[in-house]
Amino acid sequence: MLQSVALVGATHGNETSGIQLIKNWLKSGIPAQYDNALSMSLHLANQEALKANVRFVEQDLNRQFSESALKAEGDSKEARLAQKINAQFGPKGNANTDLVIDIHNTTSAMGATLIILEASEFYIQMARFVKQKMPEANVLLENEKPVSEHGYLCTTGKYGVMLEIGGQPQGVLKQEVFQLTEALTLAVLDFCLAYQQGQTDDLPACEVYQLGHEVYFPLSESGEREAMVHYQLQDADFAPLLAGQPIFKCFDGSEIVWEGESPTYPHFINEAAYATQHVAFATASVTTL
Repeated sequence: MLQSVALVGATHGNETSGIQLIKNWLKSGIPAQYDNALSMSLHLANQEALKANVRFVEQDLNRQFSESALKAEGDSKEARLAQKINAQFGPKGNANTDLVIDIHNTTSAMGATLIILEASEFYIQMARFVKQKMPEANVLLENEKPVSEHGYLCTTGKYGVMLEIGGQPQGVLKQEVFQLTEALTLAVLDFCLAYQQGQTDDLPACEVYQLGHEVYFPLSESGEREAMVHYQLQDADFAPLLAGQPIFKCFDGSEIVWEGESPTYPHFINEAAYATQHVAFATASVTTL
């Protein structure tokens, strides 16, 4: 049975679409069709980061929820906050909350993307429902490691998903991105209602993107970047990338082309939040669920 649903914004304090949606619903009320059928709660996770309009204060809150991190009980503000959130929604692995929906923004041109962490029956049904309800949405499967090892806030629930909507600059609210955020959130909540009523068992299969690996900017021996994302790759999230296509424009004028699996489907291209890690983009393959 799917009953208790936690809707979360401000896991990152400068990702404004989820924040604004939560604020709107706190003010005007959760739409009646969901409020009447589900036990829903609304949350702004990292209040201090929200007030400062930053991603996080000391550590990324959305990396504090692996089983090992929760056991370690770190001393950063976000690590302490993670303990409180885990007690509220979880505890992880034995959750009080049936579904945690965590809303994010990305600076990458990923449109409306539903991120699931397992290819189990519940998530397969959700992916199929969302693709049928919102064909323009992308579904990204990040099952490269067990849920217990993921540090994501959404893993505190019995089930958990992330909504990743972009492109939108950090700290900025764009109308079209907000509208995509609202539409994807409503699609997931509509799935919850349909799942309750047993209407999601026989949906047609759909294609999803399965996470591959991260691709890093080329660095000098001193750790300085030697290139930028090529303009032909920029904003081409989830478009097929073929061997020989340029991915980096080097500062000496040369180009670096893609030599990996072909086609691959790049996403999180030039994501600002990953700049300190020098991640240029992530790859994906297409699979059917």
